[in-house]
Amino acid sequence: MLNIPDAPAIAGARHLHSGKVRDLYEVVDGAHAGQLLMVASDRISIFDFVLDTTIPDKGEILTRMSLWWFEQLRDLVPSHIISTDVPEDVRGRAVICERLDMYPAECVARGYLTGSGLLDYRATGEVCGIALPDGLQDGSRLPEPIFTPATKAALGDHDENVSYAAVEAEIGTDAAAELRETTLAVYARAEEIARERGIILADTKLEFGRRTSGDGIGTTVLGDEVLTPDSSRFWPADAWEPGRSQASYDKQIVRDWALSPASGWDRASGEAPPPIPEEVVELTRARYLEAYALLTGESW
Repeated sequence: MLNIPDAPAIAGARHLHSGKVRDLYEVVDGAHAGQLLMVASDRISIFDFVLDTTIPDKGEILTRMSLWWFEQLRDLVPSHIISTDVPEDVRGRAVICERLDMYPAECVARGYLTGSGLLDYRATGEVCGIALPDGLQDGSRLPEPIFTPATKAALGDHDENVSYAAVEAEIGTDAAAELRETTLAVYARAEEIARERGIILADTKLEFGRRTSGDGIGTTVLGDEVLTPDSSRFWPADAWEPGRSQASYDKQIVRDWALSPASGWDRASGEAPPPIPEEVVELTRARYLEAYALLTGESW
């Protein structure tokens, strides 16, 4: 069971939904009434548990990084961002964004083999129905980036990799082709930018929706967060070595701690992991900040 704290009340906004990290509100007053207020919290989740311990500044780091990436991608695909003029108590960690009809698929691009893709490959030699060469290892670079969609699971459940044909059946041939093309274009742009800064973008998860009103009705729009350590795997390029688990700029530090004897946690128990030690919190925050600084060139 996910243990998501109650979302805080925000003046001029009505709470709609809370996920593992983000809280979503409807703006009810002012110029943006009817639009959405998306707030990134400092919550952290691993293995589909939202932990009681938070990572200071995480929500603001994710928000600022997403805003930076949306700007880098603006010529490829429009974003859902309307304004960063948000209530003072969530300033820096929230954006006002447009309502979209979201596509029921996680759009994943992979340039390297790891995670669930590696598990699928080891079982079948394929990822989402795409056959890959023999002999690939954890961390191997793929011959070319691939589009490997996943279902959007209910909160607390696992997303599941699906075939491209399944996406076509769900949303139609034209829409599926557009999502695949756009996802791979975003990955190619971001991979190049990250590589220039000494970071490997191993894979990333994107979410898209369609405009349902106003100018550009029917246009595909990039939503949610984009290219953050929560939605992407970033690896230090100078430490990359296929055949082993890679060093990373994300919450892998917390996963590794939880699975270590030091945590005292049994993943098979069904119980949530215990509170994260302060030193693990500090290391995790430092990795998020390092990724932000390296990618954007901005100091915190």
